[in-house]
Amino acid sequence: MKRLIDSKIARIVLLVTVLVFVLLGYTILMARIAPGDPPAALEADRQADEIHVYKASRRMDLLRAHQVIASYRISLGRGANAGAKQREGDGRTPVGTYAIDWRNRRSFDYLSLHISYPSPEDSQRAKSAGYSAGGNIMVHGLPNGWGWLGGIHHLWDWTDGCIAVTNSQMREIWALVPNGTPITIEP
Repeated sequence: MKRLIDSKIARIVLLVTVLVFVLLGYTILMARIAPGDPPAALEADRQADEIHVYKASRRMDLLRAHQVIASYRISLGRGANAGAKQREGDGRTPVGTYAIDWRNRRSFDYLSLHISYPSPEDSQRAKSAGYSAGGNIMVHGLPNGWGWLGGIHHLWDWTDGCIAVTNSQMREIWALVPNGTPITIEP
């Protein structure tokens, strides 16, 4: 009887191992495949002039002249409930005012807009604690090849500190948000 149970456990372990390697291979392959051309920017008078992120309610608003022009449900860093980002690797999303300072059309996650974290204050705070502040915080879509997850991605916080939306939402954001747009991330 013990042999039979051990045999079943071994088959389950083997199946799970194969499944993990298949998913890992799929993810690596999809990360190397270009997602295609991003959308063109909208006319300047239709673009956002500020972004507000509300971590507690998992919402991001794009504003123009202080009026919300688009709102999105978001996922954050896996440590988002633990407060503001303190250092590299803590999985937290920063809190503060930054800017969208560059974009990456070929990122691992579908399209990405870079947030200017860390500020000099963030860097000094981390350095004083003996850490690197980290960086590479983005607004992005789902990992390439995983867009089919769609809206269920926001059911949990899964990024390394970034702000994630669906791929279709990211296309819209890409067109609406020019470089230089201020982004305020609130607790």
